[in-house]
Amino acid sequence: MSTSRIPHRRTTVLAALTASALALAGLVTVLGSGSARGDVPPAPGWSLQWSDDFNGADRSLPSAANWQIDTGHSYPGGPGNWGTGEVQNYTSNPDNLSLDGNGNLRITPLRDGAGNWTSGRIETRRADFKAPAGGTLRIESRIQMPNVTGNAALGYWPAFWALGSPYRGNYWNWPGIGEFDIMENVNGINSVWGVLHCGVNPGGPCNETSGIANNRACPGASCQSAFHTYRFEWDRSATPNALRWYVDDQLFHTVTQNQLDAGTWANMTDHAGYFVLLNLAIGGAFPDALAGSTPTADTVPGRPMLIDYVGVWTRGGSGPTDPPDPTDPPTGSSTLALRSGGGLGAAQSTASAVTLAPAGGTNHDGTPHSPQTFTASGVTRTYDGGSTQFDLLVDAGTVIANGQQAKVSYDRTGDGTWDRTETYAYFPTDPVPGYEHYTQSRGLKSSTGSHGNLVNGTVKVEIWNAIGNGSSTVGVGNQSVVRIPFG
Repeated sequence: MSTSRIPHRRTTVLAALTASALALAGLVTVLGSGSARGDVPPAPGWSLQWSDDFNGADRSLPSAANWQIDTGHSYPGGPGNWGTGEVQNYTSNPDNLSLDGNGNLRITPLRDGAGNWTSGRIETRRADFKAPAGGTLRIESRIQMPNVTGNAALGYWPAFWALGSPYRGNYWNWPGIGEFDIMENVNGINSVWGVLHCGVNPGGPCNETSGIANNRACPGASCQSAFHTYRFEWDRSATPNALRWYVDDQLFHTVTQNQLDAGTWANMTDHAGYFVLLNLAIGGAFPDALAGSTPTADTVPGRPMLIDYVGVWTRGGSGPTDPPDPTDPPTGSSTLALRSGGGLGAAQSTASAVTLAPAGGTNHDGTPHSPQTFTASGVTRTYDGGSTQFDLLVDAGTVIANGQQAKVSYDRTGDGTWDRTETYAYFPTDPVPGYEHYTQSRGLKSSTGSHGNLVNGTVKVEIWNAIGNGSSTVGVGNQSVVRIPFG
């Protein structure tokens, strides 16, 4: 397996893993029913930013407003086998991925008669989960790992984790953009791993591809036989800043800012934020490192990971809130959500969409045509020397040859003069229903003027269909975001 440019969840072999843990008995425990709480629990002192309780009918898919489903063996243009050597094919089949009707998400690995494995993987549409300046981010889930141990579990690799938003649309910038593995487990071992991936691969300040890791047994009942709560915190209120991992409120891993060089820390923290993932892989680098080639003939299919809820909270600082006025200017974050009502600001609590008018068969490449416009005014911020970044969720349904285009404009003093404009190359969507990610990586088509400090200034984002005969949609509310280069 190549060790260069390989993203997420590397071979985390720890000395803390004892020989007795590797010598688990070969008995398969009986799968429990998996009782859900019925709600996302309150977190006193914290402000809930986003959550999903997975309530819904048996065999229904998770909320399309909250999640996107990954399918196949890789991202388009990304490393094969998801960069980890895992063997399963991810699908949107309810047999692999669905609600269970009892308040849980169920991810089930299956094997067909030819020995081919399938499973499920989802990631949040939002990619702006970030600790507010001077505050703390909390990402948490209550999970029962697949209830299987010993030889029958060889190759099982459940995970709850987060990736830096610049990974979307690039797929070759890992691990510099950061990865927080909140819960990992392999081969049915009664242990939870918490891992930070960062820097360069191989080696570097995070010892890639292993990462900076620790593990421990689940408190009380084993990880496989019961639900446990897995939590990650990114604390920007402390000096030095800290990353912390918990299981059932028990701290088991910490990484602090002074363990890494300034550039490495900045690369994983000074972007728009993170998106959250849940998946159940089969085989790959991590399980193979502890047990040889997996899965084996003894590995049994059909043992699901059950997820009761996922929640994201913040505490303190000046980070994202959900102000009542959609035109409120941004104050604490450089990441601006496209809000329903045409505002730019903090992400709203619910997702929605706006429609882009058809281009009508005329080429509008570079010139806004009936655009959807989003504006923030009264903005006073200091230019940080960077560049505009965005992650726009766009979809043209089954329409062929549609292309969405974005223009970002800056009026530095609010006098009505656009001192800096940036028009990006259009994004040709595929004729398959479902959001795709249009990012700044498409490249600048043209630009005018220059950046400078904003003093009571205005930021404007315009999105339109540059080509094609059909309409398109853009996700707003808590979905599409723009990061302006101002501190």
